[in-house]
Amino acid sequence: MGYTIAVAGKGGTGKTTLTGLLIDYLVKRGDRPILAVDADANSNLNEVLGQVVEATIGEIREEVSQRELTGNSFPGGMTKAQYLKYRLNTALIEGSGYDLLVMGRSEGQGCYCYVNGILREQIDSLSDSYKYLVIDNEAGMEHLSRKTTKHIDTLLLVSDCSKRGIQAVGRIKELVKELELQVSNIYLIVNRAPEGKLEDETIREIEKQGLNLLGVVPLDQMVFEYDAKGIPTVKMPEDTISKKALTEIFSKLDFLK
Repeated sequence: MGYTIAVAGKGGTGKTTLTGLLIDYLVKRGDRPILAVDADANSNLNEVLGQVVEATIGEIREEVSQRELTGNSFPGGMTKAQYLKYRLNTALIEGSGYDLLVMGRSEGQGCYCYVNGILREQIDSLSDSYKYLVIDNEAGMEHLSRKTTKHIDTLLLVSDCSKRGIQAVGRIKELVKELELQVSNIYLIVNRAPEGKLEDETIREIEKQGLNLLGVVPLDQMVFEYDAKGIPTVKMPEDTISKKALTEIFSKLDFLK
């Protein structure tokens, strides 16, 4: 399996934008191929990257479940496992230097254990073909709690510069322990900080939560402008303040030195 990077944080902190810019950074370094997985139910990593989603894993999972409930056979005489594998491959979105899988909404009614098991096997199998696996997670780590990914090499926690935001990622860190997830490294990135500076109270809260601060990203008006116009964030110029800050931050990661 390739090197696995998971990104987590509460909504509204710019987590998905940061994930997209991390993928863009890795691609431009030549660290490819990359498998990007959007595991947030509010899927919009594709918008940051400038991709169109044709099908999500959640939709495929529901389709297979409905076929079984209604007694509809799978096309071409395929078994359920064969059809799942086929649909998973068709759900891959090909980008420049990366492929994208969108998990989509959570399960509906009924048992999805078998389907999740097949998906886990397929993602493990797919991961072997990629140098990096980058996962944009929900704050509650639902995707990871289902053990769809066996191991995380680096977990990046993203927060805004508020005390509540730091407390929120502190809870995610504790959740990792409770779920007994295999995580080698956990780092904090504080995003959208005015002038790239943190208040003393915020710094004290980071220390209180036992978080390892990797870096601070300044508030960048251009990010908001691109979002408002529907322009993929990865297309921002390289000299924007957020991209410059993230380039410096990402370069600190041991696996990228």
